[in-house]
Amino acid sequence: MSAVPSGFARTLQLVAAGRNRRLLARWAGCIDPISQREPALQALNDYDLRKQSLSLRYRARSGEPLDRLVVEGFALVREAARRTKNMRHFDVQILGGAAAHYGSIIEMQTGEGKTLTATLPLYLAALEGKGAHLATVNDYLAARDAELMEPVFKALGMTVGVIQSQQPQPERRKAYASDVTYGTANEMGFDFLRDRLLKRQIQEGARDLFGEMLAGGEGGGEKPVQRDLHFMLVDEADSILIDEARTPLIISALPGEDEKIAAEAYQWAAAEAPSYEEELHYDYDPKEKRVDLTLAGRRRVRETAKPTAMDHLPLSEIYDYVERGIKVNREMICDRHYVIRDGEIVIVDEFTGRLAEGRKWRSGLHQAIEAKEGVEVTFETATAARVTIQDLFLRYNRLAGMTGTASTSAPELRKIYKVNCLPIPTNRPPIRQQLASRIFGNADAKWLAIVEEIAEVVAAGRPVLVGTRSIDKSERVAKLLSEAGIEHTVLNARHAAREAEIVAAAGQAGRVTVATNMAGRGTDIKLGEGVHEAGGLHVICTELHESKRIDRQLIGRCGRQGDPGSYRQYLALDDEILAQGLGEKPGERLRRRGETLTGSLAGSYERVFQRAQRRVERRHFRDRKVLLYHDKERQKMQRAMSQDPYLDTPG
Repeated sequence: MSAVPSGFARTLQLVAAGRNRRLLARWAGCIDPISQREPALQALNDYDLRKQSLSLRYRARSGEPLDRLVVEGFALVREAARRTKNMRHFDVQILGGAAAHYGSIIEMQTGEGKTLTATLPLYLAALEGKGAHLATVNDYLAARDAELMEPVFKALGMTVGVIQSQQPQPERRKAYASDVTYGTANEMGFDFLRDRLLKRQIQEGARDLFGEMLAGGEGGGEKPVQRDLHFMLVDEADSILIDEARTPLIISALPGEDEKIAAEAYQWAAAEAPSYEEELHYDYDPKEKRVDLTLAGRRRVRETAKPTAMDHLPLSEIYDYVERGIKVNREMICDRHYVIRDGEIVIVDEFTGRLAEGRKWRSGLHQAIEAKEGVEVTFETATAARVTIQDLFLRYNRLAGMTGTASTSAPELRKIYKVNCLPIPTNRPPIRQQLASRIFGNADAKWLAIVEEIAEVVAAGRPVLVGTRSIDKSERVAKLLSEAGIEHTVLNARHAAREAEIVAAAGQAGRVTVATNMAGRGTDIKLGEGVHEAGGLHVICTELHESKRIDRQLIGRCGRQGDPGSYRQYLALDDEILAQGLGEKPGERLRRRGETLTGSLAGSYERVFQRAQRRVERRHFRDRKVLLYHDKERQKMQRAMSQDPYLDTPG
């Protein structure tokens, strides 16, 4: 590759050091050759541009290494984007695309155009004809990005597919057969498991293949939807590869018996749980979030009248039902951890703020919540197939990723996924302004101060984005704003259908948007007329999240691509993060101290919050390491026994 382009070396010097700088400097060598090809490509008509792309495809499928096609391929994609979308890749996006092609997770600051950058490695990988996948955090972003970038790929003779939840199998198969496929990590994981189950049925002769052949056509029986796993580009890589990695993807099989007894036991336990007292009837471990009945609690269980259907249950199992009932009664909160929709319990994903369709809590927790809320108790499920996010993505021949907040998790990503994490320079210097954090003794004082600041910023003609951790807190802010006569819009899992409309208007002068984590990833808020001059978007963070990366994502909604913007963090001594990170008793001491304090507190308290957040992050890291270790050991044992580690798994 040629020398690093002039002016670019200084930027690399500022943002990277050591091995990272050497790698980026090496890949930056392709930028000048790509730029030199632009005049010739711009002179081509659409037909000839596509012909050039088909020529590259022929060379790739004939065995020419993709590394030799980087300059020609990226130049074609840049021209196709300029021609179809009036979006020309910046030099830093070319650099990010090269780093992703060579198997790195690239950290690009929010607003730097990861969606456009993704077209470069995806196109190059798709040239081999084996498919290129992009996994993102939700259906909305997958559909949006696929629709936005499809004209670029189409101009180069490539097809684009998108995977959505509740999508029929024939449509999924067609999407996976496309050159480039967008979807969520969860949907791709479930498709992997369903295909594996289907292949086993075929191998064991459990299906009428002759009848399916006679039926013919698309309706002629089920077929696997995925091809072999070739190239995966993970958008919002830290969220998917780290946050979501704690929860394995599971396909459940319904048992055939005892559903009625189990449902009655859950309902009985839900009715009894509120009357059990901590320390008298049960002990609670806040770190492990575990409930254990005391001797007095067990005696109470034995002495309490029960439905006759439960007579056949062992006493140890009845204790488990009561412990689960107590656990969900004190921990699981409606409109924070889940919502009730059409008589069903739907999980709210804590990392994205969105509804996690089709997912259920394990170990009877989901059924205990259904009983608590008085909806129909669905049957306890057994595991038919399972895979972790880590294991799924490590099965791809090539893995790369993009995110705005990966640097703090670089060691974990390198250890588990064997990928480098590289920071990419910004196209323009960021001018986002950090305002001093404000800390209060209790939540009531904090919320009132937040409303006052919103009124001040709106009066200055600027838009405000208020980030909250849960649905119930977003609605609490909304209620206070209504009482203060401030017009606002709420974006949470209850208003997901209006997401695009709400986001499109969030940058207009004087607009107030109250949002959960739904507004934290992949959301591009465009500034309205006059907002740039007034100071840009102002972001208010109402609480620390369990990971600093989620806070950074919310902050990253302002000050994008050199736009002005500002943000402020609000905290209170009764915030959940303190009890989560420091423990129940230290958290309670701080809460009581906060009740005696008035006004804004000293900044020294901020270090206490940061320490609590770091402890929660470390605990989650340990959980992920334990999950990975046990999964590897389980798979090792099952392979030694000639079992399928994804299907022959205990429930």
